Amino acid sequence: MARQRLSAVVMTHPRRREAAEKLALSAPSGRLRVVMDPDPTGTPSVLRTALAAWSAVEDGATHQLVIQDDMVLSESFFDRVRSAVEARPDAALALFALWDSRNGAAVRMGAMAGARWVGAVNEYFPCVAIVLPRRHAEGFAAYGRQRLGGWPDDILMHRYLRDQDVPRFVAVPNLTEHEDRGSISGNAFRGPRRSVCFLPKDESGQEDRILTGLTVLPFFKYGVAQCAVRIPGPGPERWLHLDTEQYLEGAGLPASSLRPPGAGTAEADVKGTWLTALAMGFEAARSGIAAPATEAYEEALATIGPGGISNNATEEHIARRREPLAEVAGRALEAGREAAAELRPRPRRRSGLVWQGAANPLGEHLARRLADRRVRADAVIDLTRLRSVRPHLTVHPHGDPHPYTLSLGEVYGPGCSPRTPIGRMVWDALRSRPVTVEGDPDAEVHVVYVHDLADAIAAVLRTRPEGRALTVAPREPCTAGELAQSVHESVRPVPIRTAPQAEPGWHTPPDHARPAAWTPATSRARGLHAFAQWLAYEGILLEPN
Repeated sequence: MARQRLSAVVMTHPRRREAAEKLALSAPSGRLRVVMDPDPTGTPSVLRTALAAWSAVEDGATHQLVIQDDMVLSESFFDRVRSAVEARPDAALALFALWDSRNGAAVRMGAMAGARWVGAVNEYFPCVAIVLPRRHAEGFAAYGRQRLGGWPDDILMHRYLRDQDVPRFVAVPNLTEHEDRGSISGNAFRGPRRSVCFLPKDESGQEDRILTGLTVLPFFKYGVAQCAVRIPGPGPERWLHLDTEQYLEGAGLPASSLRPPGAGTAEADVKGTWLTALAMGFEAARSGIAAPATEAYEEALATIGPGGISNNATEEHIARRREPLAEVAGRALEAGREAAAELRPRPRRRSGLVWQGAANPLGEHLARRLADRRVRADAVIDLTRLRSVRPHLTVHPHGDPHPYTLSLGEVYGPGCSPRTPIGRMVWDALRSRPVTVEGDPDAEVHVVYVHDLADAIAAVLRTRPEGRALTVAPREPCTAGELAQSVHESVRPVPIRTAPQAEPGWHTPPDHARPAAWTPATSRARGLHAFAQWLAYEGILLEPN
């Protein structure tokens, strides 16, 4: 490099020393050094080893490159890294993103735009292969040493870089691929962890072509098509967590376009792939992005389906489904483009809903759900008592002398606090700490997912039931022990313990009638996983350092 000098290491554990040394030998002579876990007999910790790697900057180096030992490098790896560091010397550069991640979704949009780098988004910052300017490598080492035993390194890295206002980019295509050799840190439960777009023979060049400012990120994860949607306005960057189908309905796409045509449409992987690529095509067309016929674009499209089913599918099954799902994705992307061209711009009708106590993430998610469902009603919805001892909300239709009172079960999901009993379970599991059952494990718990709560409000406004006191809760509750087991299975497989001396904190809503034509539609597994994602990527930023 003319002005920048790169220091580079492979981080590893003694059990994987051979793999790390093999990776180091694959690089130009002396380019990669091996850094070992400083406490290999201690509790497994990627962060502990990462801090040693970030502290091992060579004298005179301006940047530090850290690669984990189970990565494969592209042939142009060091050429692209050198060029990118020269082009953006103050930036953090992620050289890999998972195929089911939000940053992976950004890479797909970047591939469609012909970009070589894309701005990183609201998620962990991928740390399996990453370059930092020296001052931030040393700064993160100091930051992380104060936070050992808590969040994983990639979550902390996102928070640190955001706090320091460091520009963050992800490579398009990725410069590395992940080889699954088992996970020392306990990530094997996630299934195969592959790149969103890896081309081994990708050539270097045009590193100044970047894409930033994305506001809608469709991605397919854990079998569910989802969208992260940026909230407009000044202040810190914030995002909503939506189902892709909900987002597209709100955008005005007809219901018929949301169903994949042809055989096999009932299969979950087909539906998830279709919705994700449909939203990608729709957003690309609205943003003026014209997909080039490039290898990067084709590869990025082909990983949508495999990534979406990778958490519970074998390598063999994923390989069999790759080509059929790539065809689904291609058709859906074109359908999304066509839908954007045919959809006439129309101003949103001013909502007749007046929200009280909704100036918070939970209120934002509820209001967006009703807006996207195109609920047409004049009413005041008061959320100010959602966090009271007996949580409830009121719905007061315009012209009606009396409001409806909706007594609630335990509300959880995007926008909810980590300080509730459910929130504490999920918060601890995210940090690899035991899930604690507070009080009696056999106590009944009436869980209500955020989207189901919004649908209950919509049902009340639509049906106007005679009774004014209603209950929003499932008819069949689970136990506190069963809820903890669901967190163990859906968030992270950590131990479960009980604390019978603790105050239970659970409440039982009164047994009033449920809203007519309303049934909770979200499984605990799906809801808990979505809650965990929101807490890790958005909720953590609302908590003190």
